[in-house]
Amino acid sequence: MKKKLLSAVMVCALGFVGCGDDDGDPTPTPQAPKLDSSANILAFLEGKSMIMEGANIPSHPNGFSEDVDYGAASQCYQSVTMSVAGGNFKVDSIPGTIANNVCDHNAPKNPLSFTSNTVLIENVAADGSCFDVTFSFPGGLVQEGRGGFTADQKTLKLELFFKNQATGSRCANGAVGTSSSVTLNGQPFTGNAVQTYSIR
Repeated sequence: MKKKLLSAVMVCALGFVGCGDDDGDPTPTPQAPKLDSSANILAFLEGKSMIMEGANIPSHPNGFSEDVDYGAASQCYQSVTMSVAGGNFKVDSIPGTIANNVCDHNAPKNPLSFTSNTVLIENVAADGSCFDVTFSFPGGLVQEGRGGFTADQKTLKLELFFKNQATGSRCANGAVGTSSSVTLNGQPFTGNAVQTYSIR
């Protein structure tokens, strides 16, 4: 009897099969970051890069048609990359070329680079799906509007306009992309100003 008991103990010790409770995979499932505050959003984005290119470029970045030549303020882009460090956003954009009133995304011009002085994030939804944001850059350039993350936290959408040009562009007026809520320079805005960034 003692021999049989010892045998069973050895099988348990060496095989770990059918002896006691099986707890399954001991590795805990990682929790998705909470994006419910300005601090949590900035911590989540710290050290990450975000890129907007191809179909993710809207027809009216900052509210202005990409097909209209506004000189240095033209909104035709091949790509825009944002990287976050120390709570500030470095924006590296490659403009496209406007020819015959059409933005050619595949004809790049000289790159431009700006780094924000301040980023103000307010009125954050509990799931990060909408928040008000104001970016201030050197030279007095200010962009304001609303942003939000997709449910999988892999994409950031920003609906931005130049300071004091748009109303109805905050989360209190609706979700990101609710263009019917926006008035631009006194006129109803009917374009698409939602910049879509893949988070990497």
